[in-house]
Amino acid sequence: MISDKVHIIELPTIRDYRGNLSIAESGEVVPFDIARTYWIYDVPGGAHRSGHAFRTQHEFIVALSGSFDVILDNGIERKRYHLCRSHYGLYVPNMMWRELDNFSTGSVAMVLSSTQYDPNDYIENYEDYCNQLSHEE
Repeated sequence: MISDKVHIIELPTIRDYRGNLSIAESGEVVPFDIARTYWIYDVPGGAHRSGHAFRTQHEFIVALSGSFDVILDNGIERKRYHLCRSHYGLYVPNMMWRELDNFSTGSVAMVLSSTQYDPNDYIENYEDYCNQLSHEE
């Protein structure tokens, strides 16, 4: 099941009358060493970003601003996670097909990755992804 591997993690937050501060540390809160950080922004409201999976990379996805959905698929089951709070993140292990959908206007998705960018780590065709899953079993 997807929920056996994927989970929402609440980030430690320091609340203050001046504003809040949330913390995402490698190996502590985020269950891997962070090798890369990137963010997705200026996505038109309601837009859908095509899916892909990573052979080795793990991700931790946070809605820094606004909201969006992360759709995960393990080849058997699909599950939608709605991210809308900057002090919660979604842990996504490798070999999990993922799509981003339902962006609110002005949303920002921050992604913490376990690896440096490697185009060979991407599986960008769903059929190829399912075929690779069946060869791993």
